[in-house]
Amino acid sequence: MYDVIIIGAGPAGMTAALYASRSNLKVLLIERGAPGGQMNNTAEVENYPGFESIMGPELAMKMYDGVTKFGTENAYGIVQDIKDHGDYKEVITEDKSYQAKTIIVATGCVHRKLGVPGEESFAGRGVSYCAVCDGAFFRNKRLIVVGGGDSAVEEAIYLTRFASEVVIVHRRDELRAQKIIQDRAFANEKISFIWDSVVDEIVGNEMVVTGAKIRNVNTGEVHTEPADGAFIYVGLEPLTEPFKNSGITNAAGWIETDYEMKTKIPGVFAIGDAREKDLRQITTAVGEGGIAGQQVYKYICLLYTSPSPRDCS
Repeated sequence: MYDVIIIGAGPAGMTAALYASRSNLKVLLIERGAPGGQMNNTAEVENYPGFESIMGPELAMKMYDGVTKFGTENAYGIVQDIKDHGDYKEVITEDKSYQAKTIIVATGCVHRKLGVPGEESFAGRGVSYCAVCDGAFFRNKRLIVVGGGDSAVEEAIYLTRFASEVVIVHRRDELRAQKIIQDRAFANEKISFIWDSVVDEIVGNEMVVTGAKIRNVNTGEVHTEPADGAFIYVGLEPLTEPFKNSGITNAAGWIETDYEMKTKIPGVFAIGDAREKDLRQITTAVGEGGIAGQQVYKYICLLYTSPSPRDCS
């Protein structure tokens, strides 16, 4: 039996594994893909202390290198459910189950889809949610970026490295991104804006995207904007479906915790972007991972080994 199973190897999960393993706990880190989470879909990271600028995938690998030093075991798996058996927990994947004294959920979130015609049918043929992954395929092409927050504007700026023109389509008349990011976008000659507008449909030929039908939310006027690709950044959806039966998610699917990362189930913690919170950044994920790693140690110490809380501080 493991002391703790951590589900998800993004910055939160990797930090939790680092802290727990350094406390001499037996740690299993389960991930369904490459370690790093959303960092692997991020271009330049400019707000992580210690680095003036670093590519997201590079930062992910640096974190992962640190995790492996203290004995964390790694496993690939797609988690289907978790079960609370009182003094131990069970994590059920599609082909195996694991037991542990505690669980830390660090599954993160994914980009929300628009839900419009053409989005699914042109996925991988011009529709993307990851500029770092797909931007290089659009050299000297005209692109649409849908959204007005930090992610949308940052990725639009990144795409200007490849595209001949990037058009940001936003449903409001001003961006929601941080001012420093806005200023960079406004100063970039390759970026233009379509305000007060939404995408109603992504259109194309038999092979690829050729444009998008865009509707002005004030006038109702619809026009087709030519484009070779559409990058969509309109919010986030939590990756928490496997945990809904356990009752730790709220109506929107986010996991609610206290300031010590504890959920409503004793011995089950949640960290990172899957939590109900306002700020989702690499730095906040790392902080929460450190807290959870320490809280797991305290929980196990109090429950299994120590007669006094003072011994577990």
